[in-house]
Amino acid sequence: MTEISKLTELRKLLLNMEQSMGLQDLSAVERDIYYAASDHAVSAGAVKTTILQEHALLANVSRPTFFRALKSLQGKGYLEQCKNSVRGYYIVKTPAR
Repeated sequence: MTEISKLTELRKLLLNMEQSMGLQDLSAVERDIYYAASDHAVSAGAVKTTILQEHALLANVSRPTFFRALKSLQGKGYLEQCKNSVRGYYIVKTPAR
């Protein structure tokens, strides 16, 4: 099996997993923010926007695009602004499919 065919199989597996979790309707930036938030929320519970912006998955995302996608994720129920702190903290949610 060649390297590209291995990569293709991984990509197909990822696509299938995203579909089973209901993530297929998110844009690429929204998915990357959701992945980054999930990555950091495991240890911290809530995640701060500045930490998200520094995540490797979001290195090439402009600030305006980041905040538009963040707002969209809130509207879709994937992220919720933390009520117990100042702005900029979000809790990762598992939206109903």
